[in-house]
Amino acid sequence: MKIAIGNDHAAVDLKREIARYVESLGYEVINFGTDNNESCDYPIYGEKVGQAVAEGQADCGILICGTGVGVSLAANKVKGIRCGVCSDTTTARLIKEHNNANVIAFGARIVGAEKAKDIVKAYLEAEFQGGRHQSRVDMLSRMEESWSRSE
Repeated sequence: MKIAIGNDHAAVDLKREIARYVESLGYEVINFGTDNNESCDYPIYGEKVGQAVAEGQADCGILICGTGVGVSLAANKVKGIRCGVCSDTTTARLIKEHNNANVIAFGARIVGAEKAKDIVKAYLEAEFQGGRHQSRVDMLSRMEESWSRSE
């Protein structure tokens, strides 16, 4: 499984640690983030990871910025992406099980490295449950299509 990872300047160190951790779990990591601490624009990296997942270059994505919010907003602008911010393992598990999220985000200023690893592991080990949740994910897709047609 290929995992796209992206980050802005606030999350360079945490991105490196999470990428190593994900590789240690046996996944391939594709780096779409910045590798230096100079101020940069988070939407660029949210979009890059979103596009990689939407186009099938990666199976899912992990985004990290200061809070996780900015990169998640950017990723969700990409058609077909369902990204949410996770600050705990329960949310990380449920975002996959109930929402079939294909990208997660978290904040380097919000969670430490060990919590971030736990979040990533919970997300990667979870499986979409389908059933009643599928109809809700389908609703989101229809909403996205509706907005796309009105542009």
